[in-house]
Amino acid sequence: MSGETITLYEAIGGDATVKALTHRFYALMDTLPEAARCRAIHPADLSGSEAKLYDYLTGYLGGPPVYVEKHGHPRLRSRHFGASIGPVERDEWLLCFSRAMEETIPNPKLREIIWPPIERLAHHMMNRET
Repeated sequence: MSGETITLYEAIGGDATVKALTHRFYALMDTLPEAARCRAIHPADLSGSEAKLYDYLTGYLGGPPVYVEKHGHPRLRSRHFGASIGPVERDEWLLCFSRAMEETIPNPKLREIIWPPIERLAHHMMNRET
């Protein structure tokens, strides 16, 4: 045993897994009836949103800081201020993310590590109470 630490990015499978996760996330958002309100606050074409989430998650999980290199500091809450995000949109977003993780990250322990900060982030993004 080398004692070497690896990042979550490496542990889940790197670039291929982050791409699969973000692609599946937006596919679910685009097709699940129970994600309709979350989908409605996104642009008609999800490709830009998918690319930005991919960039963000890459760095967030310990991979290259591509989001920061392309867009600067994430400032996620201010970047999403134009979208009306309440409990329903938050929960629908979390539903899509959870399902996408289950389908693309086979290791349940890794999903357990990733989930709490993602859940906190979703709660932080809310900008209305109802």
